[in-house]
Amino acid sequence: MKLVNVLMKDVTRKIEYYSRFSPSPMSIKQFLDFGRENACEKTSYMFLRKELPVRLANTMREVTLLPGNLINQPSVQLVQSWYSQSFEELLDYENRSPEHPHTLNNFLDLLIQIRNRHSDVVPTMAQGVIEYKEKFGFDPFISSNVQYFLDRFYTSRISFRMLINQHTLLFSDGINHAHPKHIGGIDPACNVVEVVRDAYETAKMLCEKYYMIAPALHIQEFNSKNPDKPIQVVYVPSHLFHMLFELFKASALRLVTWSGVTLNSMRATVELHENNIAGLPPVKVCVTLGKEDLSLKISDCGGGVPLRKIHRLFNYMYSTAPTPTLNPSETAVPLAGFGYGLPISRLYARYFQGDLCLYSIEGVGTHAVIYLKALSSESFERLPIFNKSAWRHYQLGPEADDWSNPSSDPRDASTFKTH
Repeated sequence: MKLVNVLMKDVTRKIEYYSRFSPSPMSIKQFLDFGRENACEKTSYMFLRKELPVRLANTMREVTLLPGNLINQPSVQLVQSWYSQSFEELLDYENRSPEHPHTLNNFLDLLIQIRNRHSDVVPTMAQGVIEYKEKFGFDPFISSNVQYFLDRFYTSRISFRMLINQHTLLFSDGINHAHPKHIGGIDPACNVVEVVRDAYETAKMLCEKYYMIAPALHIQEFNSKNPDKPIQVVYVPSHLFHMLFELFKASALRLVTWSGVTLNSMRATVELHENNIAGLPPVKVCVTLGKEDLSLKISDCGGGVPLRKIHRLFNYMYSTAPTPTLNPSETAVPLAGFGYGLPISRLYARYFQGDLCLYSIEGVGTHAVIYLKALSSESFERLPIFNKSAWRHYQLGPEADDWSNPSSDPRDASTFKTH
């Protein structure tokens, strides 16, 4: 028991130590240049054995600032155990020389194990939020902190997987067999319209499975740099696919009525026009490349979203999804049903300095715009840092609103009082 306590204290000290360092953001160009020209496994190892613990430690310190009732939920505890185990395993390589026999191969194997261990982090943490809400209800201040934390937590996870994927894809055998022209997970000539079509076709299959029909896809492409050529950029296709698929896909369940909060373009379009199947309006995508931005606008005629509900589409604790049933005997935890598709997609867009924005016209439809950097040299990772500013965010309660609240406005003449 004493030995266990000593080891736990040692790990705690290491977490505090590594959390004092800020993560080192990489640009897509840096990822690409390293993989294309240098691709030295020893160099990557020396960087990752320090950088991965730094990113984990920053996240692990921030978890401790969450409300105790949330931290103590079983699913959150499970996620914490995964992070602790991965952190401890990485510490084994803290001072191990890359010249030592089997070090590089063992490190590569460890990264694959860690990636697999963390594969269900998103839905498991989502389940923890559900467990908390079911027991303690909804509190605006708690919700604000959870929103702030999960945006940072899931962004950190995206970055963690990006680093691991680059190393494992580059050095497993030196060849990405699925995409031999890719540098790790990066496509130096990513054909944007092709990714749009791939995401649409995948979403279309789901839509047809549950509704027997799907709206058509209309694409417009404007390349201001080379008007006669298709738009190609240096980007991570899997990230772009994820964003587009979430915006396209039709849910298997009617999570909400079309008049409520729905963004899934195909589902919204089908449900609004289900009595007019012969004339389903198409989902329109406009892809443009300028000097600074690559922009993709996805437009549907699914009835739109009221302005007051737009912000809820990105709020983890406002999710209108019914609680999914998690079967402990199943190895894969279902993500569908948590309502996290849109907020996670926005994090993917923001990860390399882009964004995802919604513009809706209630009664007509919704425009979702993905903004990405056109230049790989400007596409730097946007990473959370654990510091005093982050600490203060969790400690300070919300201040009183300094604008009038409509709920307190007079409803009729009887509410007026004589002073």
